[in-house]
Amino acid sequence: MAVEPRAALNQFTAALERHFEAVASRSGSEDSNVEAAYDHLLDAFLDYEEALSEKYEEYLPFVQEDFDE
Repeated sequence: MAVEPRAALNQFTAALERHFEAVASRSGSEDSNVEAAYDHLLDAFLDYEEALSEKYEEYLPFVQEDFDE
């Protein structure tokens, strides 16, 4: 991936904002907008982490857990 860390950070921050807005305006326990915002947030987080890793060999202090559904 050739994404610059700053661009990835901006996308991650925007995804956090979208996730908050989706949660704050949730229409029920299984709101598809919240689920989509969650997925987008996860992707943006992983992109940011990868960009930091590739350019600076730096990692975030978070671990994405795998959940069996």
